[in-house]
Amino acid sequence: MSFNLGHPSGRNPPFKFSAFTRVGFSDTDAQGIVYYGRYLPYFDLARVEYSRHLRVLDLELGDCEFVMRASNVLYEAPARFDDLLEVFVRTKRIGRSSVTFELAAVRVADDVLMCTAEQTLVLVDFDDRRPVPVPAEFRTAVEGFEGADLELAVPR
Repeated sequence: MSFNLGHPSGRNPPFKFSAFTRVGFSDTDAQGIVYYGRYLPYFDLARVEYSRHLRVLDLELGDCEFVMRASNVLYEAPARFDDLLEVFVRTKRIGRSSVTFELAAVRVADDVLMCTAEQTLVLVDFDDRRPVPVPAEFRTAVEGFEGADLELAVPR
């Protein structure tokens, strides 16, 4: 049985993909709102589901792995326990060795924007701890899905 938490979506352009998550009690702080650090796992979930959908999650990367280089998060409104959130994700840019994602968490009940982020991951060779080029298979899969909305730092 195959079950995916994410799905293609045309509801919030230029985003073409989203995943759902629900705010758990342990995600909230003493004020009863989502603790700011809990948005990062929500964004991780959406990014992984997006990668699964594009079939790049299981690409053979050898001794290389994408690692977080930068994460810029903006908090817009407070989410609370049991809110259903739709987390939109897209690849904004592919560089030589990096990929920049744009994300937005929206409360489903009233379509209010809760939080946004821009995150850059770099493909790193673990043996020498140096950046390596993003594989062509990854680029092709993302370009095919994102189309003209994708910025390519390295032309084909």
